Amino acid sequence: MTDEPTADPTMTRIGEAVQLGQGGAPAQARELLTALWDELGRTGDALHRCTLAHYLADLQDSTEAELSWDERALAAASELTDERAQRYSPALQVQAFLPSLYLNLADCHRRLGNVGAAREHLTRAREHLVRLPDDPYGESIRAAVRDFVEDDPTDRRR
Repeated sequence: MTDEPTADPTMTRIGEAVQLGQGGAPAQARELLTALWDELGRTGDALHRCTLAHYLADLQDSTEAELSWDERALAAASELTDERAQRYSPALQVQAFLPSLYLNLADCHRRLGNVGAAREHLTRAREHLVRLPDDPYGESIRAAVRDFVEDDPTDRRR
């Protein structure tokens, strides 16, 4: 068994849109991901919905819209199984998604001035840190959780 992702046309489309956004075309990326979301629908494949919503959140113009997409990502993760995730990539574990998803929610709530909700989501992110892999991704999320300032709406570190 290989750790290489299995061909998945939808994940490929998501990845291409993400690259557009990271390459300086966030509006185009947002448009492509929104159209793909409409194709998937609210009951589409949970891996696709979780991944798409997670990335689409970062492309929003308002914190409220970002929060809505982050909530969709977490909801999709709650429907996602390791078996499904591992059909795409054998190393994936759904529980390892949760620290980042909760941290994103904490960040949105902090920026909106919802300190209590920010603390609650930060606590949940901390509770799931043990699920992260010991690799650069895992360390980056651990560092972001460690450095998070929950009651400072100007803090944009992540």
